[in-house]
Amino acid sequence: MTAILQIRDLHKRFGAVEVLKGIDFEVAEGEVVAIIGSSGSGKTTLLRCVNLLEEFEAGEIRVAGQPIGYRESGGRRARVPERELARHRAMTGMVFQSFNLFPHLSALRNVTLGPRKVRGMPDAEARVLAERWLDRVGLADRRDYMPSQLSGGQQQRVAIARALAMAPKLVLFDEVTSALDPELVNEVLSVIKSLAEEGTTMLIVTHEMRFARDVSDRVVFMDGGRIAEQGPPQRLFRRPKTPRLREFLGTVAP
Repeated sequence: MTAILQIRDLHKRFGAVEVLKGIDFEVAEGEVVAIIGSSGSGKTTLLRCVNLLEEFEAGEIRVAGQPIGYRESGGRRARVPERELARHRAMTGMVFQSFNLFPHLSALRNVTLGPRKVRGMPDAEARVLAERWLDRVGLADRRDYMPSQLSGGQQQRVAIARALAMAPKLVLFDEVTSALDPELVNEVLSVIKSLAEEGTTMLIVTHEMRFARDVSDRVVFMDGGRIAEQGPPQRLFRRPKTPRLREFLGTVAP
């Protein structure tokens, strides 16, 4: 299968602390990969490097075969200009745990903003696109509501619609249920599950072990800035190979 995401020997530091210590893996087109692990294992940092929200010191990230974020010239590595970064970022859509909606814009305008500003889509076309995605996440009747008028689950579904309206090659989800009340979690997870069933390529950082088991094609366990183990969810959760994963699974609900 075609690799949408390729990561090779990725290293990331915050000062003297190396957070990512040589990450290598791929995500195939249509694949759903869940990343699990303890806090501080590097999961969110990895997503932020893929979306170019964090610089990385060494390694390479390719989306749809294209190196992103940096270019090499004369043996030296340089960050690409901001305009090119924006184009690279548009290849991935990211949904954050804290929604990150613009509070002064309606749900509809939050979703139309990217297609209009980044892709240069005409207003009328962007509106039709946004309405279609809001309907897809079950919020057609909330399109004119401001974020403050929406529940946390509804805001997160708007954020999902906003990411998908950009037609990304890959959608990144960063603990998207962690800021939600328990009764709102399922409405967001059900949207992600339906996207998985439709073949959307997704990389999901989650602490919802049951969701990771039921939805993902592959689970990646990160520990100490490295990939400690990965594999099909049924095998990984039932027969972990490494002591560290067995220890981690013993502390979380299966």
